[in-house]
Amino acid sequence: MAHPHRSRPANKPPVTLPRAALWAGALTAALTTALVHAPQAAATPERPSDANCPVDPEAPPKRQMRAEWISGVQNIDWPTEQGLSPEEQQAELVDLYDEATANGLNAVFVQIRPTADAFWDSPHEPWSEWLTGQQGQDPGYDPLEFAVEEAHERNLEFHGWYNPYRVAMHDDPSRLVEEHPARQNPEWTFSYGGQLYYDPGVPEAREFVIEAMMHSVEHYDLDGVHFDDYFYPYPVEGEEIPDEDTFAEHGEDFDDIEDWRRDNVDTMVRETGEAITAIKPHVKFGISPFGIWRNSSTDPEGSDTSGSQSYDDQYADSRKWVLQGWLDYINPQVYWEIGLPVADYAVLVPWWEQVAASTDTHLYIGQAAYKVGNEGAWSDPEELSRHLDLNRDHEGVHGDVYFSATSLRTNAEEAMDVVVDEHYAHPSLVPVKEDLGGRAPAGPLITGAEEVDEGVELTLESRHGQEPAYYAVYAFDGATDRSVVECGIEDPSNLLGTVRAGDDGAAVFTAPGGGERTFYATALDRLHHESDVSPPRHLP
Repeated sequence: MAHPHRSRPANKPPVTLPRAALWAGALTAALTTALVHAPQAAATPERPSDANCPVDPEAPPKRQMRAEWISGVQNIDWPTEQGLSPEEQQAELVDLYDEATANGLNAVFVQIRPTADAFWDSPHEPWSEWLTGQQGQDPGYDPLEFAVEEAHERNLEFHGWYNPYRVAMHDDPSRLVEEHPARQNPEWTFSYGGQLYYDPGVPEAREFVIEAMMHSVEHYDLDGVHFDDYFYPYPVEGEEIPDEDTFAEHGEDFDDIEDWRRDNVDTMVRETGEAITAIKPHVKFGISPFGIWRNSSTDPEGSDTSGSQSYDDQYADSRKWVLQGWLDYINPQVYWEIGLPVADYAVLVPWWEQVAASTDTHLYIGQAAYKVGNEGAWSDPEELSRHLDLNRDHEGVHGDVYFSATSLRTNAEEAMDVVVDEHYAHPSLVPVKEDLGGRAPAGPLITGAEEVDEGVELTLESRHGQEPAYYAVYAFDGATDRSVVECGIEDPSNLLGTVRAGDDGAAVFTAPGGGERTFYATALDRLHHESDVSPPRHLP
């Protein structure tokens, strides 16, 4: 969806408006009355001091993670083909981002290291073959820089998505570029299931993987670091992971090779989190493991399921990572329908909620948009929406992430329309992770309001020399008094949308016009702490 705006300075990015938040006919309705501005010297109403503000119990929460995965490996989502020109690649990503905002999403998880390669100019690993079709070939621009900047222009959080140990979708080292670290250090790798992997049991390989990923964290303005579910590879029938020699060399503290493997993964997860905190403590760290940790028939702490177990199959002790506080969020891939006996969505969501309940780790649920249209429950486009209905009964669920972007425009398009209509009718702010620091900026000013064809263009500015990351804009019918505003901004139905602040702290937001309304704005830092509201801007 195009973002309605007049010409604006480059440092004033456009508003982010979900499609369902646009009031019917409002964008085309011309304003017939003059704009009347409230005095800017008016007192700034204070935020409510408690959580007792009444809100519509049927409305989604004001804060939710709403994200999608954008996969690069095998050109699943972006880019869709190898060898596209820079302009074609950029246009594809812009389209995906615009669709994300139209769907009411507020974050993107973009794969930037699919197979021990890079979507940026890395000193450690070659340019990705998924960009140009030839590993090591410069794509002619900086895809990661472009991806981050375009996400932030739309006020989408950008989480860089990495696959830590997968080297190649084949197992022939000679097909890697000559300078590839896996080719230069073959003792770091093993072949399994026809693919090539770094061996998690080799300390030098683990340290290298972390260093390679951290280069992007240090040099780009990421909001998050994200791993998927690949640690040790998924089991292949008839094959054993060929790491006995590695265990003999490095596993002296363990009697059991499986315990050693889990410790290798634990160490990588813990050390990655520590590395992020050391250089950019505001960057979130999260993982989307396979949706079943262990079954209760195997472990009394497990879920009432009977499917594959990540603890035993990928040696991923995801429950431990949450309980130890190594992650900012856990995003299990609960890729099954409600009522499936082997892995019931309605069983796994409360199980994960209970795991995270005693921790500061946020819980987001991975949603299998790619399954929509399959036989059975997934043939019903309402299935995804039913998942969100269930989540609403579990306060410990902080949001959802959809796999993947292409599915939301193809097989799951109708299902996502239902989700938007029933759950994402209003924008949502990203949940605050309190232990990451940050603080709310000073309340902003609405310094201008101008009638335009699309509605009302509001000019927003910061105060007291503080430059927020972005603004949120609220609207109320008629003239409003302080008591209405204090609680009203806690009601998501009054939130029109958000807009990124420019380098000078200013921004322009295009609001729907029509009718007597009063606008307010708040300022937020990059960790989503929200200020007091601005003085009002009333339009009779």
